Amino acid sequence: MATFQPSLECDNISNIHSEQTDSDLIQKADERYRETLPNLPKGKGWMTQHLVQYQGFWVNPDAALKNLMWIQDHFKPRPTDIFLASFPKSGTTWLKALIFAIVNRTRYGFADHPLLTTGPHDCFPFLYAHLYEKDRSRFDLDGFPSPRLLSSHIPYASLPNSMTDNQSYRFIYICRDPKDVLVSTWLFMNKLRPKELAPLSLEEAFELFCQGISPYGPFWDHVLGYWRASLETPEKILFLKYEELKKEPFVIVKSLGEFLGYPFSLEEESKGVVEEIVKLCSFENLSNLEVNRTSVQKFSKGATVDNRHFFREGKVGDWRNYLTAEMVERLDEITYHNLLASGLLFPS
Repeated sequence: MATFQPSLECDNISNIHSEQTDSDLIQKADERYRETLPNLPKGKGWMTQHLVQYQGFWVNPDAALKNLMWIQDHFKPRPTDIFLASFPKSGTTWLKALIFAIVNRTRYGFADHPLLTTGPHDCFPFLYAHLYEKDRSRFDLDGFPSPRLLSSHIPYASLPNSMTDNQSYRFIYICRDPKDVLVSTWLFMNKLRPKELAPLSLEEAFELFCQGISPYGPFWDHVLGYWRASLETPEKILFLKYEELKKEPFVIVKSLGEFLGYPFSLEEESKGVVEEIVKLCSFENLSNLEVNRTSVQKFSKGATVDNRHFFREGKVGDWRNYLTAEMVERLDEITYHNLLASGLLFPS
């Protein structure tokens, strides 16, 4: 019996149908976005003129909101997916490099590793950087090999059920002292702020941050969402602190390998594989690579960011060079009251 071979005509019909389906979904997403946006509360923006409050958190009213809504409605995770979640400016870039190196350590040698010529954000992309763009297929992610490494700043409460109900997915969440987060966010956003908008002063940024009006803020609600989820399902969510990663990188790297299902063997440890990964992904090494000094990171909607902006200081306690004693006291008090009942502590 002859084996059926789809004709070119059948392929074309299938492609046309797929394009029509994609177009219909994009149109419906646009309609939902346009209906939702005018009803959302507005707050002063850090990189843009304003932010909008969606489901209790503040986001950019253009790409961030649109992509978040698309993910909620249409993203289909795989059981093998690995997600890195974080509040902005909490050590995301460093942790991306570490996880990528851990998961792929048997595929690449350290002498010609992809991280030497490719930025961490390209090796470990943001989930929404590949979704909901009219000029290319939203199914770009379908071509990624498993396990897919995907990151986002989306609050836990805003994740779709498809990402929170299944126990097979792995989340790593990294948080950081809010004082360092505030300073790092302020400096980063001012570098990206359009010239037509006046620079955001530290005093303005401080007031907005304290009120919870910052990208993906309030900070404390964002952190608590993942903290509580990690207590309920520790086998699914690994909660890390930037300060602990800086203090004991070798211990954390081994913990990451164990949690992700890529434990280090005794032979690997004896050969110094953990040390090689920490060295490869160190701030000093990554920040001095040409790709991270001269290349540009492309995000959705045509937005670009110089890779060098993702590597500033990488220090713990840099807030001491910027915040006044009064600012520190107020921010520590807000943090204390917001986290009092949670058991989560940050260094004072």
